[in-house]
Amino acid sequence: MIRSVALTAALLFAGAAHASGASCTVQAGDKKLAGAAKTSFMKKCEGDAKAACEAQAGDKKLAGAAKNSFVKKCVGDAVGS
Repeated sequence: MIRSVALTAALLFAGAAHASGASCTVQAGDKKLAGAAKTSFMKKCEGDAKAACEAQAGDKKLAGAAKNSFVKKCVGDAVGS
């Protein structure tokens, strides 16, 4: 149950970030975050993005190297690196 709630939240977050086109880096800049606040935000944002990307990979029934590649690119796009 907790996992499904976390996954739903991650998907909503990723959807909102994707819909606005704002990566984690852009969002942190918009919020004028720096130092520890930026580090904390980026860590949470990247974690949420990874959960959402892994869910998308599962929906696409990806496994192995294809899943790893998809998740890596997806997270990179979401984080803005």
